[in-house]
Amino acid sequence: MSVNGRGETRAVPPGAALPVEVTRLCKSYGRAKAIDDVSLSIRPGEFVTLLGPSGSGKTTLLMTIAGFARPDSGSIRIGDSEIVRMPPHLRNIGVVFQNYALFPHMTVAGNIAYPLKLRRLPRPEVARWVAAALDLAQLPGLGERRIDEISGGQRQRVALARALVFEPRILLMDEPLSALDKHLREEMQIEIRRLHRQLGTTTIAVTHDQREAITMSDRVAILHQGRIMQFDTPRAIYERPASRFVAEFIGESCFLPVEVSMGKPCYGGRPLKLATGPIVGGRGLLLLRPERLCLVGDGDAGAEVNCFHGRIAQAVFQGESVLLTVTLDSGDRLRARLPNRRLANGVCLDEGAAISLGLHAEDAILLPGEAP
Repeated sequence: MSVNGRGETRAVPPGAALPVEVTRLCKSYGRAKAIDDVSLSIRPGEFVTLLGPSGSGKTTLLMTIAGFARPDSGSIRIGDSEIVRMPPHLRNIGVVFQNYALFPHMTVAGNIAYPLKLRRLPRPEVARWVAAALDLAQLPGLGERRIDEISGGQRQRVALARALVFEPRILLMDEPLSALDKHLREEMQIEIRRLHRQLGTTTIAVTHDQREAITMSDRVAILHQGRIMQFDTPRAIYERPASRFVAEFIGESCFLPVEVSMGKPCYGGRPLKLATGPIVGGRGLLLLRPERLCLVGDGDAGAEVNCFHGRIAQAVFQGESVLLTVTLDSGDRLRARLPNRRLANGVCLDEGAAISLGLHAEDAILLPGEAP
């Protein structure tokens, strides 16, 4: 964010954002490896989210980039500068903490002005930049309010404005929306995405919320036990997960055992119709996303549809959809999420009712590995 001579905000000029290069980073606490040989290349102006379960190493990785934790080995470069041994206050990084870390004794404007005063900017310039930040964060007229006089969503905007007001080349966010309710979280996801597109700041966020990561990010790095399991666009991770762990962590998933017979992947002795090549080896897993399954009637199954026959074990109404648990004739179980508008014509969803489900070849995802 910059302020021109008329006091208006404008986006950071193209090329002003910097890349981040993490190379073979390691960090241990005793015998526990929090970060285990992690490498990550983040492009200038990119929004990257570190996603993973508790204890996966995502927050430790973020804190090493911020300078609040010292890695045991490895390199972190911002632009052309190696920063592993650089103190946090010299890294020119904006940070939004999980609890926002706002000063309760200061006003909204005072909190936003704090990093500018630390940099000893002249008072008139501080006032202009704070006004621009208030406008950018959509906090008009709230500058003189105390922190305890504003809502949780407004506090989150204040934390963002304070982190961005001094024009950092890198913005780090540690679970920035965890304190908000579901509706406000979804609103702020869109708002953060808007701010990122307007400012072009290289941004790295941490979350355990998969929908939050998919909504806000250009790319997502999924961590598990200190290692990066996959680093790609949200769509690629969802459509082409690299492992069962990734597939289970992103979206709803079910798995069926697959064997290779006569060079063709098969389930229950029947060849599968696939849009991708066969798995390597003799066994694997077929990933089924519940929302990709559809009802199949007599004669409806086309050449590119895999059919699965079974009986309904449970049907749960969830508003816009019904979640079915189906026991297949083979004994395996899967889940299907069917939109209500697809359940016309007297479709029976009673427990024990026979049902046939279809999966198009383009939605059939094969994963390597032994069946569970």
